[in-house]
Parts: sequence; structure tokens; C-alpha cells
Amino acid sequence: MADSNEITRKYFESLLLEMRHIGSVKADTKITLFGQEFETPVATAALSHMNNQCENGMAKMALGAKMAGALCFSGMGEKQEIVDMCATGAKVIKIIKPHEKNETVLQEIRDAEDAGAFGVGMDIDHAFRADGEYDVVCGLPMKSKSFDEMKSFVQSTKLPFVVKGVLSVQDAKLAVEMGAAGIIVSHHHGIMGSCVPPLMILPEIVEAVGGKLTIFVDCCIESGMDAFKALAVGADAVCVGRAIMPPLKEKGENGVAEKMTSITNELKGVMSRTGFSKLEEINDSVIWSS
Repeated sequence: MADSNEITRKYFESLLLEMRHIGSVKADTKITLFGQEFETPVATAALSHMNNQCENGMAKMALGAKMAGALCFSGMGEKQEIVDMCATGAKVIKIIKPHEKNETVLQEIRDAEDAGAFGVGMDIDHAFRADGEYDVVCGLPMKSKSFDEMKSFVQSTKLPFVVKGVLSVQDAKLAVEMGAAGIIVSHHHGIMGSCVPPLMILPEIVEAVGGKLTIFVDCCIESGMDAFKALAVGADAVCVGRAIMPPLKEKGENGVAEKMTSITNELKGVMSRTGFSKLEEINDSVIWSS
């Protein structure tokens, strides 16, 4: 079975850019997401268990994101963890697993609200194991969710709700119908083999949702060049995960801030060299396929 991460990485590398220098100016990467302005469209991915990387790793990741002027996504973790992350002043969106019991999901939404989270969401691609049985994550049973169940989660909160793990036009359209504020186009770092690269399917998803929600792209984004390519084919913003883990382990929040700022600065450079001064101007007219 083909490795989805290798496929995704190769697809990134197959996209080439033309340069446009005449009349180009310094680029601005400011972006408004769910009514809040950020310095960059580069967010942290919904990482989990970063306390294993360093002491208070999740809170330090959030603080690093704040220092970089970025949005922070959070994955699986205890209630105190989201409290600590939000206490840094970072804008944090809590992504919740598809727990078997809906009350567990609803309780985690309430916990995130109480902690002062910026948003919530669900990791829909973690419902099944590779053998087709329902997944068990860290001892907690999971279960797939129906459209009505997902809609009830969205309606249970006034916070923006983001659906993570969308990798089809079908799920993207359903996310719009259920009232989600955003989606993360992702295959969860290769949770299934032979997945279509997010950037390959992204244009069809963008067309299908018609600007009715915010589109993030996840998986294998390691640089400002990767971020630019994702934005050029239709993403509103991107999520960086594994690329910030070594800096977090080595230098805590400073490492995260430095890495995210570095990626943002590289994005600015690519924008200026391709003739785009603002994020909303970026389009696929500079993209060539090798």
C-alpha cells in the first residue's frame, strides 16, 4: 500500500512556480480568521501529547503560536491542558476526537468554552482502525458520527466549529450543510494508505464550498513554499505540525515562535517573488505542474 505522506510530499514537489518581479512589492501576511486578525495564515496543527516533548509542552506550543501572531489548534488532552493553553492568551481551537458517547464530546465542548477557547471542532478521520473496527485512542473508544450528530455538535456551541479530516467534496459539502465554520483538508499524516494529496483535491473542494467556510490544509507542510502552494490552489490558511515538534522540544515556546515566524517570512519571500502583495491576491496562475 502506497504511503500517503510520500505521495503528498511528491505532489508538493511536483508543483512549480513562475516568478513575477516587475511591479512587485513587499508582501503582507495578515489574515482574519473567524473575526480575529492574525499575523500569518500559518497555524499550528492539532497536535496532542506535546507534554511528552517537554514540560508543559502543549501550553508552550500555544504560547509560541501567540508570540508568532498565529492561530493554535489543539488535539486530544485533559481539561487542564486546554485551560493552560488558553491561559497563555493564545487563540486556541480545540479539536475533539469522535468519542463513542456523544455526551463525552459535548462535555469536551463545554470544557473548551469554559477555558476560553477560540473555537472547537472534531477529528472525524479517527473513528476507525485499519481493520474496520471502531478505534480506541489512549484507551478511549471512538465511533463514527452521522450528519445529524455532527450538526448537533455544531449547534451546541456559539464558538466556530471546525471539521478536521475532510478529504472529499462529499464531506466538504456536508460540513457546509451542518453549519461548520471551517474544515481542515487532511489525511491525518497518512492514517490510511494511498490517500489523495490534500492539494490535489483542494481545488474541487474550494469550488464545492463556494466560500461558505474557512479552509485549512494540513499534512506535510514544512515551509513557507509549501504554505504558498497550498494558498495558491485555494486554501485560506495552513497547519504545521511535525515541523514545529523538534523546535518545541529543544527551545519550548521560543522554538515554536521562531519556526512559525521563519515559515511566515519564507512565505512573504515567495509572495513577493511571484507578484502577490496580499494573501487574498494569491492564485494558481503562477503554478506549473512538472
